[in-house]
Amino acid sequence: MHDLPDPISRRDRQRQTREAIILAARASFARDGYHGARLDEIARAAGFSKGAVYSNFANKAELFLAIMDMNIEQSLATGGRVLFEVPSAELTDDSDAARSVRNFALATLEFVAVAARDEVLSTEVARRIDLQVLGYAAVAEAARAARAERGEAVDDDLDAEQVGALLSALYQGVAVLRIAGSSAFDGDLLKAGRARLLQPGGLSAGEMSEVLAQAQRLPLVEQRLAEAARDWRASRQEGQE
Repeated sequence: MHDLPDPISRRDRQRQTREAIILAARASFARDGYHGARLDEIARAAGFSKGAVYSNFANKAELFLAIMDMNIEQSLATGGRVLFEVPSAELTDDSDAARSVRNFALATLEFVAVAARDEVLSTEVARRIDLQVLGYAAVAEAARAARAERGEAVDDDLDAEQVGALLSALYQGVAVLRIAGSSAFDGDLLKAGRARLLQPGGLSAGEMSEVLAQAQRLPLVEQRLAEAARDWRASRQEGQE
């Protein structure tokens, strides 16, 4: 006689439903934009009724925030490696995957514009952006530790948090320019700007890539992002109670 699998709990079933809706919504927002996406179509794509969407999310804005949360979780799960990548090719080539990334970035711009006019939404978006800045600050701190291990002087005027904020602004600004069709930035220029921030007047872009590769192997980045992930999950649980 074979043992039957344990029946799925109500909580697990609700979690699976929620995740399926979020994944369907992410595809819908990428395809149709924030304003063009419809909750009934998202529900149908996920295999549920529209009521299932509203039993998990109050409105379209809350659903989009949940997608941002999933993206944050996936980013933290990589140990911050995504923060070292250069967002250029995926914003310019014509593959299906690249178009999906580009189109979701456009939907995010739509959502941010909507949120900026709403006090509650703008606060929620800011919390998520601040977490991203924290990730870049961890990158900056790890890069400094890597430089110190190489015997280099570390006497920057800006602290790691300030450098992290500037790195975030650089990467997000470049992404917006590329989405808008500008050719002012390419991957090499972005790497050069990153090198200037992480080692002012010092290493070349190529040499900084070596430092960043070394920084990624340090436990500091993983530790900082693990702490951020723990605090982030705790704050979300408090908000859901």
